[in-house]
Amino acid sequence: MERIVCLLIGYAFGLFQTAYFYGMAHGIDIRKHGSGNSGTTNALRVLGTRAGLIVFAGDCVKCILAVCAVRLLYGKAHPDMIYLLCMYGAAGAILGHNFPFYMNFKGGKGIAATAGLILSFHPYFIPVGVILFFGTFLTTHYVSLGSLLVYAGLMIEMVICGQAGVFAGMSQSRLLELYALTFALAVMAYWKHRENIKRLLRGEERKTYLFKKNKAE
Repeated sequence: MERIVCLLIGYAFGLFQTAYFYGMAHGIDIRKHGSGNSGTTNALRVLGTRAGLIVFAGDCVKCILAVCAVRLLYGKAHPDMIYLLCMYGAAGAILGHNFPFYMNFKGGKGIAATAGLILSFHPYFIPVGVILFFGTFLTTHYVSLGSLLVYAGLMIEMVICGQAGVFAGMSQSRLLELYALTFALAVMAYWKHRENIKRLLRGEERKTYLFKKNKAE
């Protein structure tokens, strides 16, 4: 029951579509411009750097808030599985971002929300996530490649930390559930980026810049 509650909490937070609301406040339906994606990269390309940073922050924070809500609700009652419940909360936020019911289940790709997961889940995850994404993005200017590497790193680090006892008190069965949930999120991220992967393989992926004008798709 706790898992379902955490998923629903996360989904509720994830429904706040920062790119969509920001665009509408400026007279633009982000879904009708660029890639049509309601996320950070499309907001950056269509509306500019400031918009991209605001959208990233909003989508990141909503996942952080979901995880914090789970910690407040279950931290004392279920300390032995709080990391697992937090992952369910974060997963709900990512699902809410990717598949908002009021937008015909067409949202973003969940990477900014995943950044919120990394920032709020455990301090060990922050340096690796920052290095993988920004190291890749600043050298290649491929947001998609950085995003995909972040998920690969998250999956690997989750297993390493779990088996090393970082998530103290969790049984092996719950650790396996945690790994499975992380893997499911990674699979969803790769599926959402399937067209980006094809373009990367063909050498046709669009580059994105923070401080240069980007052409919308």
